[in-house]
Amino acid sequence: MRVLIAGCGYVGSELARRLVAGGHDVWGLRRTATGMPEGVRALAGDVTDAATLDLPDGIDALVYAVSPAERDEAAYRAAYVDGLDHVLTALPTAPERLVFVSSTAVYGQTDGSVVDEDSPTEPSSFSGRVLLEAEARARAAGGTVLRLAGIYGPGRTRLIDEVRAGEATYPPEDVHTNRIHRDDCAGALAHLLTIGTRAPVYVGVDDEPALRREVLTWLAERLDAPPPRAAPGQRTRGGDKRCSNARLRASGYDLAFPSYRDGYAAMLG
Repeated sequence: MRVLIAGCGYVGSELARRLVAGGHDVWGLRRTATGMPEGVRALAGDVTDAATLDLPDGIDALVYAVSPAERDEAAYRAAYVDGLDHVLTALPTAPERLVFVSSTAVYGQTDGSVVDEDSPTEPSSFSGRVLLEAEARARAAGGTVLRLAGIYGPGRTRLIDEVRAGEATYPPEDVHTNRIHRDDCAGALAHLLTIGTRAPVYVGVDDEPALRREVLTWLAERLDAPPPRAAPGQRTRGGDKRCSNARLRASGYDLAFPSYRDGYAAMLG
């Protein structure tokens, strides 16, 4: 395939490496064209500025995996809604496959319930609302949506560093957290590019939603660090929900890191 990855960053670069290794022609688009993985054809452009986009013809598949420049509603809309429109317009021919990378922020559940692709999407945050609008545009263009939870992996050691320093805390009422290793983000995207029949939406998480205290305690034991402590008044982003990956699993994707224990153990060595 001839694949364009719009937003060839943390996840996109790992996907690009895998696709190049599989013999595909890959273009990577981001604001600066430096530091691309070997074998990737670098494109410099800003999806929020249509005038900067000079995209190749004959692209078979588009993976839209951008990140906003700022954490505010205007930046989210510019990156996800307007940016997607700009890229689709700039492509000389419409790609046969489109995978849009979204987030489990589109869910607003706060009661610890299990959510999947058919669960209500009633986000309380602007980020979830904007992502839902962008998802609708991607699906209208024939695309598939992958909703990722908290991404961790090589180079993203904030949680490990907090535990090691004895600074890890959790809210007294505790909440469930959902996560997915970077390698499984890339693996799931590659999988969705190659399977025949695809559903409109998939949830991309590992097999084990877990209470934040559980994850922190496990890390503290592995690191021989002080146990985490409850922090009165602490607020958490993302509500309280347990995301299910059953549809992604049923499509044939096998996780490299089925739980946080597998992923963090690999990081800790």
